Amino acid sequence: MTQVLARKWRPRSFTELVGQEHVVRALTNALRQQRLHHAYLFTGTRGVGKTTLARILAKSLNCETGVTDAPCGKCSACTEIDAGRFVDLIELDAASNTQVDNMRELLENALYAPTSGRYKVYIIDEVHMLSRSAFNAMLKTLEEPPGHVKFILATTDPQKIPVTVLSRCLQFGLKQIPQPQIRERLTEILAAENVPADAQSIALVARAAEGSLRDALSLLDQAIAHGGGKLEEASTRAMLGAVDQTYLYAILKALAAGDGPELVAGAEHMAERSLSFESALQDLASLLHRVALAQVVPQSIAADDPDGAAILELTKSLAAEDLQLYYQIAAQGRAEIGLAPDEHAGFMMTLLRMLAFAPAAGGVAATTGAPAVSRMPAAAPAAAAAPTVKADPSSWAELVGQLGLSAMANQLALRCEMTRRTAEMVELRISPADERMFDKPYRDKLTAALRQLLGAQLRVTFLAGEVAGVSPKAMTDRKTEQRQAAAVAEIREDPFVRELLEDFDGSVEDTSIKPK
Repeated sequence: MTQVLARKWRPRSFTELVGQEHVVRALTNALRQQRLHHAYLFTGTRGVGKTTLARILAKSLNCETGVTDAPCGKCSACTEIDAGRFVDLIELDAASNTQVDNMRELLENALYAPTSGRYKVYIIDEVHMLSRSAFNAMLKTLEEPPGHVKFILATTDPQKIPVTVLSRCLQFGLKQIPQPQIRERLTEILAAENVPADAQSIALVARAAEGSLRDALSLLDQAIAHGGGKLEEASTRAMLGAVDQTYLYAILKALAAGDGPELVAGAEHMAERSLSFESALQDLASLLHRVALAQVVPQSIAADDPDGAAILELTKSLAAEDLQLYYQIAAQGRAEIGLAPDEHAGFMMTLLRMLAFAPAAGGVAATTGAPAVSRMPAAAPAAAAAPTVKADPSSWAELVGQLGLSAMANQLALRCEMTRRTAEMVELRISPADERMFDKPYRDKLTAALRQLLGAQLRVTFLAGEVAGVSPKAMTDRKTEQRQAAAVAEIREDPFVRELLEDFDGSVEDTSIKPK
């Protein structure tokens, strides 16, 4: 049976450990100088090497060659620790052994001398999960530990550990592993495993791991299986559900140019591919961060970075203050996407918000603290009697998103189409079928919100009649219907479903199908 990569390539010595050089240096120096502590605490997020480091330290303490920073890996103690059957290494998962009785039994056994090793080593994982009484029971042993006992505690949440316990441990904080180091390690492993892979696929896996090498290896296993024994960008993206970066580059280019139709088109192309818009916002924020960093520190883009050229190009077309605003809007949009009518609408409104609220030219808004200036057509002075123009449907959707309306007034706005607009007036049209929503209280609230945004002298005209079907609600409903139709077609065309229908004379209930 093939062993999973995360276990097969688990580090077995300090030199193999990736990304924790500061901890390795401290421990190796202590071992060389024989300055041993009775209790160690390793903290850090999942998959960064806490338990692995604890096992390597256990080998260093019990290797038959003596206490050393370079255990031989060949003696009975080293091989048994690697195999997980060393009798004097006791591993406890505190998440499933929280009670005081478990801790008392463990501490009673600690009083006895090691059976075969130099030290009896206790590794307690997720130690913060212990009950308060269990911590109290541990405290006495930590205060007066037997000379032959070493405690190695590991946790992802050190703040939940009592201060009395923390103060008796030597603490080491393990950091998230940088993406370049994860990429480098994955490249080495793929070469050793003789698995063909392109650089972009490796970068995708490294980014998705979010600083965890263990997660990276688990994802790598999945990607290899999904790709039929090799790593290719298209297959890896599909497995991860990652958004193709070319879509995001196109969106940022459209933002830089203030091109609303191109921005909307980019989002529509993504919808056609049924991509995850929540992931898209996460990736967009990550891309904005990288572009902003590259503006300040160009050397942060590695020479072999497959996205390097595109990122450096964006640094020239996007102002620093725009990047800061776009990042903030993307982060906020991701946090609020669950409140949107659907993911597509939430993503689209986030992009329209970026377009509408870009800082003023020259960065005045960003440096003075003034409100962000809209990229909506500028309101001309009253004396200029600016001509009436036909309004872009997307511009009304932008305005509705800025008005902050609620309840029925918002429903009225969503059903309206902005048919004309000048500096002094806005004309809104609604279908006769929705004319009942033209109640005066709702119209007054919508008018007040528009005047607050566009000017106190704005005149708002409401008309009922033939509409073009471009109201925000109509566009959202149309997109929902398209996604539903695509989902139904995908189910009906599935070979397995068709075979079931033929064999059992069945039928598909379209209303039970929900788009992804």
